[in-house]
Amino acid sequence: MKYLKPLAVLATGVCIFGSALAQQVTRIVVPFAAGGGTDQYCRILAQELSAKHGMNVIVENKPGASGIVAADYVARSKPDGQTVLVSSLGTLANNSVLYDKLPYDPAKDFAPVSQIAYQPAIIVGRTDLPYKNIKEMVEYAKKNPGKINRGSPGAAILTNLAPMAFEQKQGFSTTHIPFNGDSPAVQALLGGQIDIHGTSITGSLPYIKAGKLRVLGVMDTKRLPQVPDAPTFAEQGYDMEATLWYSLSMPAGTPRDAIDRLNKAVNQVVADPEFITRARAIGMEPRGGTPEELTAFVKREADRWLPVLQSLNLPKQSH
Repeated sequence: MKYLKPLAVLATGVCIFGSALAQQVTRIVVPFAAGGGTDQYCRILAQELSAKHGMNVIVENKPGASGIVAADYVARSKPDGQTVLVSSLGTLANNSVLYDKLPYDPAKDFAPVSQIAYQPAIIVGRTDLPYKNIKEMVEYAKKNPGKINRGSPGAAILTNLAPMAFEQKQGFSTTHIPFNGDSPAVQALLGGQIDIHGTSITGSLPYIKAGKLRVLGVMDTKRLPQVPDAPTFAEQGYDMEATLWYSLSMPAGTPRDAIDRLNKAVNQVVADPEFITRARAIGMEPRGGTPEELTAFVKREADRWLPVLQSLNLPKQSH
């Protein structure tokens, strides 16, 4: 039998397999179920990083416990630059107030990389509801206590906290039902298990365009270009702004050169006009920055929202 000759070997003794096989995989860990807005955006980002920046990037979903499952997983991962967390206000700040005995330390277990995107929070509801906007919803809720079930992608996430703060200020309440991400909550909304949902425009946009869901209010000073007919909270007489933001974090101890490589690639992607167009089509506004800028931004957001969260006097949850 005639054997094939072995692969060529470099002087160092390393076989030449080709860059595609030898290249390490970078995993972007999303704390929500597949199909939601954050997941969609991160998959577009991963595609661009792989296609244009010589990286092999995949998205891995680890939903559960308001991001704790994913955050703990990344915090315990080897700090080699190959495992990245999609971090947010919930994982980097709010969980420390909402949960008892977190398995990770938001302040010590992560190294900041970059912001990646932001978008205003919104409230959506089915089109068969007896109210068509936030003002009408508030009136209905006050006349019908306990009748509105409100979904969110998780207890510590801004799309739960902002509606809770709004309800407290306006003197009414809904029954909160948390989900492991945006996609299952939207499906529950479509199926009638919940009435309204705190979310972003991304995951609900196809159903809004199909006439199955309606935006009751946008928590921003301006309307969303994707749904120009949807009024803001401000237009309806309420002072309520809440911006969802997303960033990348690596395990603490990750070498700075690994952080800088990913930061540079991400910032190039989010500044690309074609990428911006794709992102805006699903309701995301790309945003980059340095690790230091991310650290300062997280502090400002925590200083704003943690007092709001603490004022709600919620019981500590176990994960």
